[in-house]
Parts: sequence; C-alpha cells; structure tokens
Amino acid sequence: MLIASEMQGDSGPNERDATERDDRESPTDERSSEGTLSDDVAVSFRALLDGSDADAPADSDGADERATDADPDADSVVLERTDATDDLVPATGSDRDVLPVAASAETNSARSDVDLTAPAYYLNRELSELAFQRRVLHEALDGANPLLERVKFLAIVTTNLDEFFRKRIGGLKQQIAAGVTEATPDGRTPDEQWAAALETARPLFERQAACYRDEIRPALADAGIRIVDYDDLSAGERQQLREYFESSVLPTLTPLTFDPAHPFPFISNQSLSLAVLTRERPGEEVTFSRVKIPRNQVRFVQLGDDTRYVLLEDVVRANLELLFPDVEIVDTALFRVTRNAEVRRDEEVAEDLIEMIEEVIEERRFATAVRLELERDAPETVREILTRELELDEREVFHLDGPLDYRDFAALTDLDRPDLKLPAWSPQPHPRLGRREDATNVFDAISDGDVLVHHPYHSFEGTVQRFLEAAANDPDVLAIKAAIYRTASDSQIIESLLEAARNGKQVAVMVELKARFDEENNLEWAKKLEEEGIHVAYGTIGYKTHTKTSLVVREEDDGVQLYSHVGTGNYHSGTAKQYEDLGLLTADRDIGQDLVRLFNYFTGHSMYRDYRRLLIAPGNMRDRFVDLIRAEAEHARNGEDARIVAKMNRLEDPAIVRELYEASMAGVDIDLIVRDICRLRPGLEGVSDTIDVYSVVGRFLEHSRLFYFRAGGDERYYIGSADWMTRNLDNRVEAIAPIDEPRLRSQLDEILETLLSDDRNRWVMRSDGTYERCQPAADGSSTNVHETRMRSVLSETRRDARR
Repeated sequence: MLIASEMQGDSGPNERDATERDDRESPTDERSSEGTLSDDVAVSFRALLDGSDADAPADSDGADERATDADPDADSVVLERTDATDDLVPATGSDRDVLPVAASAETNSARSDVDLTAPAYYLNRELSELAFQRRVLHEALDGANPLLERVKFLAIVTTNLDEFFRKRIGGLKQQIAAGVTEATPDGRTPDEQWAAALETARPLFERQAACYRDEIRPALADAGIRIVDYDDLSAGERQQLREYFESSVLPTLTPLTFDPAHPFPFISNQSLSLAVLTRERPGEEVTFSRVKIPRNQVRFVQLGDDTRYVLLEDVVRANLELLFPDVEIVDTALFRVTRNAEVRRDEEVAEDLIEMIEEVIEERRFATAVRLELERDAPETVREILTRELELDEREVFHLDGPLDYRDFAALTDLDRPDLKLPAWSPQPHPRLGRREDATNVFDAISDGDVLVHHPYHSFEGTVQRFLEAAANDPDVLAIKAAIYRTASDSQIIESLLEAARNGKQVAVMVELKARFDEENNLEWAKKLEEEGIHVAYGTIGYKTHTKTSLVVREEDDGVQLYSHVGTGNYHSGTAKQYEDLGLLTADRDIGQDLVRLFNYFTGHSMYRDYRRLLIAPGNMRDRFVDLIRAEAEHARNGEDARIVAKMNRLEDPAIVRELYEASMAGVDIDLIVRDICRLRPGLEGVSDTIDVYSVVGRFLEHSRLFYFRAGGDERYYIGSADWMTRNLDNRVEAIAPIDEPRLRSQLDEILETLLSDDRNRWVMRSDGTYERCQPAADGSSTNVHETRMRSVLSETRRDARR
C-alpha cells in the first residue's frame, strides 16, 4: 500500500496554504456582506478548535479576520460566515449554542471528556449539499475550463439545485407542516434548516446569473455564438421570427387567465412561464394570464444559417398581441415554479406497489410549490398574485437577472466547436477482456482472475454490458439475475435480459420502482420484462434496493459455476460515459453464493444477516464497517501504523462520524474523499486532528465508493454501492465487495494516490465547512486525476494492441 502516512505532508494541511484564489476565480473565498458570526457562536466554535473556554469574551479584533487568511496549522481559527456554506448561523434556543467541553491534550487518554454527540461536531446536511453545488458552480466560473464545458456546468447547477429544492426543501416543508421540531445532529429544527438553506441558496442563484451575464454570454459572442436580445434585431429578422412564431409556436400556446370566471391555473413543475397582465380598456383592473413556454420547442431559435440565436421566451413575449388580440398588454414577467417531490405514501398498505408508484408520479405533478423564480424587474402585481396563489413565503421567491432556466443551455455543447470543448474521450476496451471482435470468452477471462473495471475509462459496453450479453447468448448459461436501480431508456442491458429469456434461460430481475425521478422509466421496463415471462421483483417493503449487482449461473465441465458483478454505479450506458465508477467481475464462489442469498431475498421475503464475503445492508454492513474502523483505532493505540482512506459520495451517518472521530483521537491517519455532503468537521484539535476531507469535482462525476483499511498490515479493500449515510447503511439494500487480488489492489492504490495528489479538481475542507481549491505547484507541474487515468488506460490499450 503506497498511500502511507508520509503523504500527509504533501496532501494535507500544507496544501491548504497554496489554495487561496482571488474572488473572481474562487467563489468559496467570498465572504458575505452581511457580516460575521454572532459573538457567542464565534467564540463557542473557536473553543472546539483551540480548547479555549467557550464562555470567555470574544476577541473584538478576531471577528474581522478572514478564514482563508488564518494559518491552518495554528491552534485557533477565527470563522466568518460565507455565502457558500452558512453552517454556523445560530438557531435560537438550539443545543448548538451550548458547546461541549473542548478537546485538550489529554483527549486521547481520556476520551470520555469529549461529548461527541454535541451538535457543534456536526455540519448540516442541507448546507453541506449547497456547499457542493458551490463547487460545481465554480466549474462554470473557472476561466481555465473550455467555454462549452463552462456552459455545461451552468446547466448542471440548475439541474442539481432543482432536485435539491424538490427533494430537500420539499421534505423540510412537509416536516414543518406536520409540526416536526426534532433537531438534526447539528442541532437545527426543520424550520431552521429551511430558513438557512434558502438564505444560503440565494447567492448561488445570483452568482450563476452573474456568471452567464458577465462572463459566459460575452465569451460566447467573442467565439461567434451570439445570443441576441430581441430589441437588437433588424426589422427583417423580427419579421422572420414573427412568421416562425405564427406558424410553429402560436398553435402550441394555451393562455390561461385568472379572473372571477376562471380559477388560478395549475403551474406545472419546473416549467418556464410568462405572466401576462392585460386589460380591455384604460383604467380597468389588470387581468393575470399565464402562458407556458413550450418544452417541446427549441429554446434557442436560430437566425437563418448564422450562429445567432434568440431565446424562445423572447420570441413569445415580442409577439403576444397575436395571442391576446384586442386587449392592452400592460406588462409581462418570466417566472418558474418548483414543486415538492417528496410525496409520502405508505407502501405497506398499498394493495399494489405498481399502482402506488403510478399514483405517486401523478401526485408529484400537483405537489406543493417550494420555490418561485421571477425576473428581477417583474411587476409587483405578478409577484403578489403568484406568492398568494401558490402559498409561498417571501423567502421562497428568488428575483434573478437573466434566463431563469439554464437546463436547455446544455444543447449548446452539441455545437460542432471542438475548440471550445475538452478533448473528446472514448472509453477503452479492458485489457483483460479485449475488444469485442477479438472473440475473447468473457467467462474464461474472469475464471483466470478477477477483473476490475473503471468507467468511463473502460468501456461499459465492452465490459459490464458485454458480460450480460454473453450470458444471454451462451448455451451453457442456466440463469441470470440482476438488480436494476436506474437504466437508460433504450437499455441494452434490459434487451440482453429479454434475449436471455427468449433463449430459455431462467431470468430474475429486481427493478427498483422507487428510484426517484426514474420510476416511470423503470415501470415501463418492468412491464416489458414480465411480458417475456421474466421473474420481476418490484422492490422490497421498507427498503429501497440500491445495490448494483448481477449473477450468472453457468454449467461447466467441473460443475455449476457462479459469475458475479458488483459495481458502484448503475447499469446505465449513458451515465457510464460521464460518471466515474468501479466494478468487480469475479468467479469467487463465496461472493456468488452471497448474491444467491441476496437475490432470494428480493424474490422471497426472508433477509439473511450473515454473508461469507459481501458486506450487505441492512444485514452486516454497518457492523463490519464499525469493526474495521475500531480495529484501526486499536492498532493506533498499540503504537502501530493505522490508516483509513475512504472515497464516497456522501458522509452523513452520525454514528460513523463518531467512530471516525474516536479513531482520529486514537491516532489513526484518515483521508476522506467525499464528493458532496459531509457532516464531519476535520482538523478539530484533539478530536479530528488526523482527518483530512477532500472533494473532487471535475470532468467526470466522481461516483465510486472505495474503502481502504490498513488492518495492521493485513490490508483490506472494498468497493460497492453504499455511502456512509444512514439511509444506505440501514434503509437500503446495498452490497460492498472485498478486493483481494494484489494486482487489483495495486490498481486501487494508483486511483487513490492520484486522487490525493490531484491539484486541479480537488478541494480541501476546513473545520467550518468551507472549501478551498488546491493549486498546482509553484514549478507549474500539475496532477489531474481524470487526465491521468485517461493516459493510463490509453497506455494499457496500446500495450495490449502490440501483444
């Protein structure tokens, strides 16, 4: 294992000194104009960092210091609130105002002196997720990225924040409406979280709009891609667009008027709409109408053959008199409504789970509004009508400059402008499996030794998809079982399973109907599978099935053999080109038998708790992870080298956070690579001194889960589908597989080492929940994990081609 503790000098605290950026480049370095933390919270949190008395008076000069100017190696850090993560805003009357006795030099020998359940040791889940969105937005702000890559991230931010409001803000509003006052581990009630999240999100939207207005739109124009204001068009161009509007757009529009004769119209979720105020005669009251900008029309209306575009909403607004003849159009305003996605149903009393899912999809369309986006100069009348009729709080209204929905801007990345994009990447054949045309027998290759696949560097079609295609057409295969959480709408994986059934094989598929926002797609596939006589299980009562596993049962000369796939990502060919994921293809008998038991649970009803090799949630996974962490702590107490490296999407479970704190207090060297949500505070003296937290955001979405434990020299490696979140460990069906073969472990070492040395995509987390982006070395050398992995896999492919 090359990831030794000596690396800390290069990838730990010293690196933070080199990560400061100016305000233009690094949004996380910005500080809110609203001022510093309240004195009592600033002092209380300082007590956690330096062991001072929480009741001592605040240093009046310290409140003006910037966290980025503080020495990360000093005994104390003065915190100031940022508009990226407002994690330290006090909640009136909450336990966060009463902090525990701070850690001291004697903490390691007197662990009971520290109350690790105190709220001050935990960051807020919602605000941590918004901090991640800030890092995503940075990719759009970063002028070092190609222009269309920046446009892509502008669209990704909108998609991510839409989901955040639908899921998280929507869930909080439901809790508030139900009178829930129970505090989260960080001490916030639902109402306090809701208010803090809205306050923290507002600057994100404003910065996104400013990024488009001040940077991306002018840069696009300089590159010859001009998004033109309607008022800047010539008379001939306006006439051309009017004809287009009248022939192609007008027939699709349906004005919905709100007056005594018409109820307030239903505003569909995330649709871009135009509020139109009209009156028939001067002096009369205005009438409100809503016009939906159609999603099935191109958003960027091209002017002739030129790379000049007008936004569809501008075309509609400029020609409204054709939609509202014989009335005065007084004013207009663009707006967009986001609705709650958290529709709660009791699946245990649903007579039919499929019917319940269909009802949830329908109900979601009419769910409570959770956000209103409105043009900055919208008339007050429009704002009043919308907030009243949608029953929105003023804090849920976001007045923004520029376009209100950037999702469609991703279409610009399809332009044939390679000069404005990252170099194209084509996933490569796996060296162990070869190219499809080589006719390599997949099962022989796996029998010769486990295969580790790494997407999108290795081709999904040539590895995982090929594994199931080969099984479907191999006459010796007796049965195939697979768990599908998300898949493509034109999934070849599903087609392979259908083909297997037509070829007379026994096929069983677990289709998770509760995969949020993919329910409809999964429901369609489930019905097609059943039509072919395939055994389909529709999720499990009480748990969401999140595991990414498949099993092939094959008759061979020496008996029935089991071939397994355990992955970190979905069986989705599309996302496999964009998401970084790992997968294990193995003929290990014990892993195969564990999957047999797991699939029997899917189609039966009894859950095994003991497994031979796999870590399965909700069976043995939590206990095994706790045992592994505690074993490292024990090694450290005995004076041995102790090391944990864990890569995941989210670290949220309070119990796991406490175990990591205790391991750090024992002296375990811990690196956590957590893409987005992280409750743990690193770098707290006497509590988490030996823990560093990093986040990697770049070209590919870091999605794999990878865990390393030194284990006294008997090293342990695991990959699988589960994050360290309560829902993954207790409320979902998950699978984590051990990696045993030395050559595969070396590959995982290489991945982890590259991640920990990346200075292009890696962010360092501070104790207050803010992040700073790593910077290349002074000599100009740089490490980019995605580019490094691409070069490595290309080298493997070339070596394989020469053999």
